Amino acid sequence: MSHVPHTLAEEFPQFAVRISELKQQGGHFATLAERYYEVNREVNGAESGLTPMEGLAEADLRKKRAALKDEIYALLTADAEGVEG
Repeated sequence: MSHVPHTLAEEFPQFAVRISELKQQGGHFATLAERYYEVNREVNGAESGLTPMEGLAEADLRKKRAALKDEIYALLTADAEGVEG
């Protein structure tokens, strides 16, 4: 299995500038982004073997990361729709 970092800018390159802006503003988006990075670091640690954990625990972390990513994407696209339309 590859150990890809999965940063938000890599996951959503079309929103890289907006992600940076929203993180700097603080608020809900910044909190979600920070939580995403925390969970992502835990997943990367498990994938690389630096943080040994059971398979179910790792799967649970992956689900948390996916849920955070979905919520972040929803905020990014809702914001983009508001700007465009």
